[in-house]
Amino acid sequence: MNPEHQKWLDQTEEDTLNPDMPVCDPHQHFWDWTNYRYFLDELLEDISGGHNIRETVFVECRSMYRRDGPEEMKPLGETEFVHGIAAQSASGQYGETNVAAGIVSFAALTLGAPVRPVLEAHQTASPRFRGVRHMTSFDPSEDIPNLRPFPQGLMSDTKFREGIGVLGDTGLTFDAYVYHTQLHELADLANAFPSVTVVLNHVGGPLGIGPYAGNREQVFQFWKEGISALAASPNVVVKIGGLVMPLSGFGWREQAIPVNSIELAEGTAPYYLHCIEQFGPERCMFESNWPVDKIACSYTVLWNAFKVLAKDFSPSEQADLFHDTAARVYRL
Repeated sequence: MNPEHQKWLDQTEEDTLNPDMPVCDPHQHFWDWTNYRYFLDELLEDISGGHNIRETVFVECRSMYRRDGPEEMKPLGETEFVHGIAAQSASGQYGETNVAAGIVSFAALTLGAPVRPVLEAHQTASPRFRGVRHMTSFDPSEDIPNLRPFPQGLMSDTKFREGIGVLGDTGLTFDAYVYHTQLHELADLANAFPSVTVVLNHVGGPLGIGPYAGNREQVFQFWKEGISALAASPNVVVKIGGLVMPLSGFGWREQAIPVNSIELAEGTAPYYLHCIEQFGPERCMFESNWPVDKIACSYTVLWNAFKVLAKDFSPSEQADLFHDTAARVYRL
C-alpha cells in the first residue's frame, strides 16, 4: 500500500461502533503483486480497529498459481498458499480471528465434467476449501473492465453449465461476480441448478462508469429488477458490499478527505437495503471486499457503515447479516 494513500485514509478516523458484535467477513483477498503485497500481517493491521472479526473467508484473486504442471491444476497454488496463511492464523500467535476459515478458489468450470478431479485436488490441498469463484462479468463497452478473458454469454455455455453441475454434486458453492446487466442471466443459471448455492458478489455489480456514468437512476431501476428476479431463487444468497470500488461510479476515491461511515451508509443504503428486503437477512451477508475497497475507506469505517445501515434490524437479523449467514453458507 502506498504510504501516501494510507496517509490520506488516516484523515478519517472513527471509534468502532458496537465492538462486541461478532462478525464473519466473507470476502477478503491475499496477494503479492508488483509493489503491493497483502498477507496476514497487513490484514491484521487493517482489522485491528476494534470490530470483533471472528472469521474471514478468502476469495480467489489469481494469486500464487503453480508455475508448472497441467494448466487446469495451476490454480491449486492459490489454495495451498492461503492454507499456509490460515495455518499461521490457527497457531494462536496472531490474535483471535480465524483468518481464511473458508477458502473460495478458482477452477475452470468451462472444463465441464473433467473439472471434478480439479475440485477434488483443491479439497485435498485444504480442508477449508468451500467453493469456486469463476468470474463471468462482461460488458461490451471498452470503458468497462472485463476482469478475466471470458466471453459474453458464458453462463449459458453448455460446458460451463456442466461444470456448475459438478459443483452441485460435490456440495461446493459458486461465487458469482457479474455486472448489473447480467443479473437475469445469473437468475436463469441459478434456476437451472437449484442444488447449487449461488453467492452473488458485490450486490450484482451496478455500474456507474463509462456508458453508465450519469445514468444512476436508470441503472438502479434495471438493477432492482434483476435483484428481485434473483431473489426468487431460494438457492441464491448475496454479499452486501463492494460498492466502494470505482466501477460503481460514486467517486469516493477522488474526495479530498475519505468518506466517513455516515456518508458511506447513506450512499449505499438504496442498494443494500433493497437486497436485504428482497432476500431477507438470512440470505444476506455483509462483506468487506478487502483490500480492494481500501482504495476509498478504512476497514473500521466500512464496518461502521454496515452497522449504521443495520441499526433498525432486530438482534437476530443483525446476527444473520454480520455473521451467521456467512458461517452457514461457507460451513465454518
